[in-house]
Amino acid sequence: MLDLVAKKLFLTRGKGIHQDKLTSFEYALRDAGISGTNLVLISSIFPPGAKLISRAEGLKLIRPGSVQFVIYSRQQSNEPHRLMAASVGIAEPADKTKYGYLSEYESFGETEKEAGDYAEDIAAQMLASSLGVKFDLEKSWDEKRKQWKISGEIYKTRNITQSAVGDPKGRWTTVFAAAVLIL
Repeated sequence: MLDLVAKKLFLTRGKGIHQDKLTSFEYALRDAGISGTNLVLISSIFPPGAKLISRAEGLKLIRPGSVQFVIYSRQQSNEPHRLMAASVGIAEPADKTKYGYLSEYESFGETEKEAGDYAEDIAAQMLASSLGVKFDLEKSWDEKRKQWKISGEIYKTRNITQSAVGDPKGRWTTVFAAAVLIL
């Protein structure tokens, strides 16, 4: 039986600008360091026991033409001066034998911090609900974070976010953020 559970993953992000929408996306992938791979978009589970490694270390483990499983977010616009963001949030459980969550989030009009915090919030809410940790949806991100920390069930949350302001000449601008899984 083929074991497709990732042992490692890394985070990356990029931005691309071009007259053509698809080429703008390609440039964002180049900026992220993964343009030479075949990306397979998967759902949002942080595998049990997986280790988050640096982008530099992760890029050394992939080859041109390889198939890479990814959780990614992208946002694109050709509207001049349009603020946009793409983010992937991560919530890791304290118990490394359990799985965590990754979330994808795209937005217009939000700063990198706002989009990143929201992506973390989504991932943490999914993890908390799967672990049976009680929380109040109406509370602020910081208040929920305190509740989760007190529970001892959630080890860490983080995000990778790329934001940009749309090209002033109206060329396509793409922002991209990803978690790349290494089998």
